[in-house]
Formats: sequence, C-alpha cells, structure tokens
Amino acid sequence: MTRRGVLAAFAATTATAAPTYANAFSFLRGSGDIRRIRMSSPRTGERIDMVYWVEGDYIREAVQEINHFMRDWRSNDVHAIDVRTIDMLAAAHNLLDVNEPYMLLSGYRSPRTNAMLRSRGSAVAENSRHLRGEAADVRLSSRSVAQVYRAATAFSAGGVGRYSRSNFVHMDCGPVRSWGS
Repeated sequence: MTRRGVLAAFAATTATAAPTYANAFSFLRGSGDIRRIRMSSPRTGERIDMVYWVEGDYIREAVQEINHFMRDWRSNDVHAIDVRTIDMLAAAHNLLDVNEPYMLLSGYRSPRTNAMLRSRGSAVAENSRHLRGEAADVRLSSRSVAQVYRAATAFSAGGVGRYSRSNFVHMDCGPVRSWGS
C-alpha cells in the first residue's frame, strides 16, 4: 500500500483552492505532504482531527466530514465549506505550533441563523461569509486572541477579525483585510 493510500484511509476513518492562497500554503509546507485540521465544538460536543489533503489532493471524504462538522448547529444545515478557509485555519494552527484543537464557535450559518444573530447585535454582517461557508470563528485556550490573530494575518490570505472581548478570531477566504481590537 502506498503512503497516499494509508493517509487517505486514515483520513476517511477519523473543491479546489484558489491560487491566491500561496502564502497560506507556504506555512503548510513544513508539515510535509499532508494538511490536517483539529477542532472541537462546544455546541455539539463533537471533535474532529483529520488529514484532509495529501500530496496535492483534497480527500473528498475528509472534506465532507469537515463540512458536516462545521454545519449550522442551530438548524443542522450542512453547507460546503470553502477549502481555502480550511487551509487558513490549518496554516494558522500550524504556525502557532499547538496540539490543542481549535474551539469552533461558528462555521456555516444558515440565512435564518444569521438573521437571528443580526437581530441580537450589530457585530454580525448582513452578507456574512459564514452564509457561503467561507468563514470560521475560532479560539484556542492556550493562546491569546492576539496570538491567533497574528498567526492568521501572517500569510495575508483572507479576512481576519480580532474579537478580544468575545475571545475569538474570525477567519475567512475573502479579500485580504483585517479588523478588530
């Protein structure tokens, strides 16, 4: 059995990226020929720790599992998560050099969930990238918001928001920009 076969089998048991993400990918190169994502969800009690990319190819089954994991937990709606966002998360995590999984606070949001959150406060965009499966809000208990923010902005690959009062960082695969305090 080849190395690729072993890793694909491992990923299955536990889309394409735009070329503008070359900077993020360079941070992943140090991890060898694989990309891995580790997250937990306090809302569902689920955890994910899997290889989703091997030697230049996304593993379809692994990406589908990530899509399910990052679903709208309020409605249970599943949406395809843009792999560029997954790559940003993995690259920042790799740069932080931690074993702790991200705590996923929000991945995909259904239009109904986004409207409900908007009605409760002004920090939710009407046309949020969460609606398109292009964003994630995460935290690490072993790293500060500032540290996660710096890691996510280090490769200039998309949008990164710092929400210090709420203790999370937003990452999305939209245009390169940053905000927050």
